[in-house]
Amino acid sequence: MTEHTGRTYVVTGTDSGIGAVLATRLEASGARVIRCGIGEAADVRADLTTPEGRGSTVEQVRSLAPAGIDGVALVAGSGNADVAVRLNYFSTVALLSTLRDDLARAPRPRAVVVSSSSSLSAGDADLVDACLADDERRAVAIAGSLVARGRGTVVYRSTKIALNRWLRRTSVDDDWAGAGILLNAVAPGIVETEAARRGVLADPANARVLQDALPQPLGMPGPVEPVAAAIAWLLSPDAGFTTGQVHFVDGGAEAVLRGEAPFATGVRYGPLRMVRMIAWTVIGRLRALRAR
Repeated sequence: MTEHTGRTYVVTGTDSGIGAVLATRLEASGARVIRCGIGEAADVRADLTTPEGRGSTVEQVRSLAPAGIDGVALVAGSGNADVAVRLNYFSTVALLSTLRDDLARAPRPRAVVVSSSSSLSAGDADLVDACLADDERRAVAIAGSLVARGRGTVVYRSTKIALNRWLRRTSVDDDWAGAGILLNAVAPGIVETEAARRGVLADPANARVLQDALPQPLGMPGPVEPVAAAIAWLLSPDAGFTTGQVHFVDGGAEAVLRGEAPFATGVRYGPLRMVRMIAWTVIGRLRALRAR
């Protein structure tokens, strides 16, 4: 088990499932965990679907950890289309943005969010765009329209697609990578949680659809512990050169669905970057000739 002694972490969604397993794992490895949820056992209790609840969460965290925090793991999420937009995307981005300065003061800061293997499927472009434009009201309205038109199942994965894209563009900018804050995601497949049993796995026919939509060669549902272990590693000092990654812990679904496609062609550079690279190559060769 990765060592976390002396580090303080904020973990959301600790009432059950991945969040609960992660919090217990981190505590067993020597960390102090500020558990955030809505149940009696939570250290911080607030409704993350509202701006007031998000603000209250930050205030309570700062009160409980006046010496600062070393990392955050934002696990809280919902498959319910009515709350998914507010909880899965906007609360996650709001908490990260607000706690960024707190993390920047830590010697080895880490932030991890929970995505989903469902983000491999196509989402609703308008909903994704509204999320990335930071327009919560419009995003909620679009989600409501999708539900009314019988397309509510696309809402959840759209929030996770938006989260992945936000992470990829944000993790490498000056406020995050430039400040030494590592920001990554773990994307689980269908795992054995109470929410999955009551939701996507409850109907045998729906479970068969999932086996085609998100094939998991290692089995469906998968275990929760490996997902928590992946998050714990990304929070640890050992993950010191990893940022901007969406790490799929999905029983092989991503490999089945995408195959070798991400690696079939190389990166295509823009004109400005190509000019800079060529210029520096020429300068390097001229310097080498002069040094002879």
